[in-house]
Amino acid sequence: MSHTFFITTAYGATALVFAGLVVWLVLDGRARKRELAALEKAGARRRSAGKAP
Repeated sequence: MSHTFFITTAYGATALVFAGLVVWLVLDGRARKRELAALEKAGARRRSAGKAP
């Protein structure tokens, strides 16, 4: 009996989960950038930016 079906299914499931994580990270990163842009537009500043002269 061949285990090819099990192995290909396992690799396929892993690839789908990995692709889903990559898509989620990209979309979440874009959302965080939009939130930061909105906060900076509203006048919020980052602590790492230092003090304004």
